Amino acid sequence: MNTKLETGLQIGTVAVRSGLTVDTIRFYEKQGLVAKPHRSAGGFRLYDDRDLDRLSFVGRAQALGFSLVEIRELLLLQDAGAEACTHVHDLLDHKLAAVQQKIADLKKLESQLKSARKRCDLAAAKECTGSCPVIEEIASSRKEVQ
Repeated sequence: MNTKLETGLQIGTVAVRSGLTVDTIRFYEKQGLVAKPHRSAGGFRLYDDRDLDRLSFVGRAQALGFSLVEIRELLLLQDAGAEACTHVHDLLDHKLAAVQQKIADLKKLESQLKSARKRCDLAAAKECTGSCPVIEEIASSRKEVQ
């Protein structure tokens, strides 16, 4: 008989407290972002407060757009307890540049969609009975790429 008192939070409780899903927690465990938790005699994962803090950290970092590789790097810096501000500053600069590029790409896409919408509006105003000019443009641009 196991006399050791089994303590810890089960995965469902950790999911609620961390704001992550059970599947996400299992995924982070498989990726090595969080240590494999102790198991109860019944095989249930048992997490402690350190595990909960680490899972919450990973979830927040991912919500900020950091990749798993970048999060692993942040965790290494955190675990080392070393002065990491300069390195984190560089990571943030790279992340900001990527976000700014995505914003520029989305603005370009928005402009193209607005232009296509205007062409549709003009065709509709002329009671267009033929094919849609936007579909024709998309089909012809596809052929040019080939």
